[in-house]
Amino acid sequence: MLLFVVISVLTTKGTTMKRKKVTVIGAGNVGTTCAQRIVEHNLADVVLIDIVYGLAQGKALDVMQSAPILGFDATIEGTTNFQRSRGSDVIIITAGLVRKPGMSRDDLLIKNASIIKEVVQEVAPLSPHAILLIVTNPLDVMCYVAQKYSGFPHKRVIGMAGELDGARFNHFIRERINNKVGTMKALVLGTHGDAMVPLARLSKVGSRSVDKLISSRILKSIIDKTKKGGAQIVSLLQTGSAFYAPSAAVFSMVRSILHNKKELFCCSVYLQGEYEIRDNYCGVPVRLGKSGVSEIVDLKLNKKEIASLQKSSQIIKENINKLSSRVI
Repeated sequence: MLLFVVISVLTTKGTTMKRKKVTVIGAGNVGTTCAQRIVEHNLADVVLIDIVYGLAQGKALDVMQSAPILGFDATIEGTTNFQRSRGSDVIIITAGLVRKPGMSRDDLLIKNASIIKEVVQEVAPLSPHAILLIVTNPLDVMCYVAQKYSGFPHKRVIGMAGELDGARFNHFIRERINNKVGTMKALVLGTHGDAMVPLARLSKVGSRSVDKLISSRILKSIIDKTKKGGAQIVSLLQTGSAFYAPSAAVFSMVRSILHNKKELFCCSVYLQGEYEIRDNYCGVPVRLGKSGVSEIVDLKLNKKEIASLQKSSQIIKENINKLSSRVI
């Protein structure tokens, strides 16, 4: 019996699992809150990187000093050194500029594409098996740039947007029908912008579709609020943009990847004929697991929905084309 106990203890010690590693690039509100959620749930150890000296270090130290209060033992390290990302399982990229007064959308597109290009060229060789989660806007185009310059398979370069837009759609529906805790899944496809495609017909409250619960007039208003959800927060904050909901969306995606849960998310992924879209990133429902996109889920869309999704895809393609002579 004693021999069995000793062998059991040695075996347990010998099979101690190493915690996963996640790198978050960009120590702004979204990046730092992503990092905070990940370590607070002991999901992974985190490296938080920012080019501004002291920013990532200070925020990481602040988060770590909350560990004795909250009781987590995952770690977060702040740094300016991209080398510290080596061996990451997931790399979350939030780095980039926000649009400022006097800056056109095209200006933002070009500047952020340059940032994404530089970042992925730094980190991709250090973590050749990592999954890239892109948060920087304009998101779908940044996914294209990240994949091109990382050289990673398309299934390992994924954009967070549809999950956030779906959460906003979900919130406004709940607000209208006063449903606080019921089972609900709201779906938003397409680009992360005005051409997004909220799918009321396929969004469910319990077993009932949203378009059967809410009048078309009110539903139109909810869809409009969803499309302007981010802008509304910017207007209210005046000096910033949303970060609690975006970071929650990223966290849930990372959890599904690291735990190989293969849960359903609406993400920006590379399509090669799915939904009649070819060779372009666009938001559609997928399952996320340890290899990245494990499945692109085929929803049975009607002709109007397909047309809206293709229009959304065309806008993404046009923005990619604008970069062809400048960055990519």
